[in-house]
Order: sequence, then structure tokens, then C-alpha cells
Amino acid sequence: MAEIEIDIAGETFLARFEDADAPKTCARFRELLPFSDRIIHVRWSGEACWIPMGDRDLGIGHENATSHPAPGHVIVYPGGVSETEILIAYGPCCFSSKAGQLAGNHFLTITGGLDRLAKIGRAVLWDGAKTITFRKG
Repeated sequence: MAEIEIDIAGETFLARFEDADAPKTCARFRELLPFSDRIIHVRWSGEACWIPMGDRDLGIGHENATSHPAPGHVIVYPGGVSETEILIAYGPCCFSSKAGQLAGNHFLTITGGLDRLAKIGRAVLWDGAKTITFRKG
């Protein structure tokens, strides 16, 4: 059983938390579950989609931070130079904003459905925002 399910417009992906490398981020995100929002395509980062969270303070700092998430990596940027956000990479990605390159906490890894992730990512790019829900698996 997966630790978490991610539903993007009816497509379900299974994922695991990266507790060993990002314990504070994982613990904080578990508190938010179930979490629903809309996901849109990134503007500067490459093949990824993101959930803008504005000035929301998650109360976490940087841990297990990366600027180059691999396909299926889910990262959270805790705010600072740019707004708080969650990013899901589906292809080559260099996490950036209008302020320049950023680093986000890699806290989830998609383990089921990764072969369908690029298709939904491209659908977000060409068709627009989609609903997304994270819930316990």
C-alpha cells in the first residue's frame, strides 16, 4: 500500500514520503492531508507542474533541497525569495522563478503511475489547470 495517493484530474498516482531525508517537511504535509487545490504548468522550470500557495507559511525550512528534481519527485518551496509552492516534476526540470533558481524540499516520490505522469503534465500545459488532491493511501 502506498503512503499517499495523488489524484490529478482523475488520474491516480501512488507515492511514498521521504521521511529519512525530509522529516519536518513530511510531518507538516501529513498535517495538511487531505490537501486539494489546482495545479498549473510551470513557467520557468521546464517539465513540471506546480501549486502556487502564495505567502502561506508552512513553518518549515530547507531540508533535502534540490533545484533539479527527477521525474516523479515532489518538492515544496517553503517561501522566501519566491512564494510558497509545491512542484511535481514530470521530465527535465531546473526549479526556478522570476527571481532566479530556487531549491525545494524533496519530500515525496511517485512510485506508482510514473509512466502516466508526463501525459498528465502535458495536458496541464496544453489544456490548463487541473484539480489535484493528496490523500492518505
